[in-house]
Amino acid sequence: MNVDLRGRITRWRQADAGRLAANATANLDRHHPFPGRWMSAIGLICGPALLMTGLLLRSPFHYFFPDQLATYTRHPTLLTAAYACFACGVILLWPAIMTLAQRIVATSPLWGLWGGCLVIVGLFTRTFQFGTDHLAFHLTDSFGLQAMINGIDDYYLAWRDTRWHPFRTLSGPAFYGWVVLAIAAYRSGALGLGRSVALGLMSMLALGTLKGTQIPQSFIAVGGLCIALVPMGIALLRSGPPPTRRAIMWLVAIIAMLVLGALYGPRG
Repeated sequence: MNVDLRGRITRWRQADAGRLAANATANLDRHHPFPGRWMSAIGLICGPALLMTGLLLRSPFHYFFPDQLATYTRHPTLLTAAYACFACGVILLWPAIMTLAQRIVATSPLWGLWGGCLVIVGLFTRTFQFGTDHLAFHLTDSFGLQAMINGIDDYYLAWRDTRWHPFRTLSGPAFYGWVVLAIAAYRSGALGLGRSVALGLMSMLALGTLKGTQIPQSFIAVGGLCIALVPMGIALLRSGPPPTRRAIMWLVAIIAMLVLGALYGPRG
């Protein structure tokens, strides 16, 4: 029995190594011009890192409504920074997921297509939820805490009774999309078993208005995402030459335009 079990484990490891090698070979000469090596690497590294930063900043406080609103009245700058970091992390995940999906497609086209699309749709849903968080916080400044608690209570009831809304319908992919992508990453050989399981843990991350850091589920989910994606981003940075002077000049110009737009752009 022990000999048979060891033999099965050996064959499983050999098959796993074969999948990884086949996927690496299939991706060897595949260079996708969009989103490009640098944008992909930034998304793979900074997306999970910003999510974790947002979780850490709001982790001392109870994760659910109305405690999040009450915490905002005491620590507005901290809560605003926490939710902004989380939202920026969600936005930066789109090039990261696109890059992973492209690697999956090299050996498992259908799995890569569905896994990547479902997760990216889920990212749009989380961005929509951040909009409601942002509005709730800033209306608290105008109307006061108790008025906004009553308002968000009514919003929860209205959202529950809404029969159809695009982001209500698309809430499912924010959870099971990660499972599909994790299975796709393992089957294709884009990721090994451990990192594929870690990727699938993102399905544990809560979704909804004024959802803070749920301990330990939130840290398990985003920690798994860091394990799955950050090493890929570091390897991608190391796989090519540093940026040219022209690319750096364009980057500086774009950052300057964004800063000027934020400082002097139209209000309202």
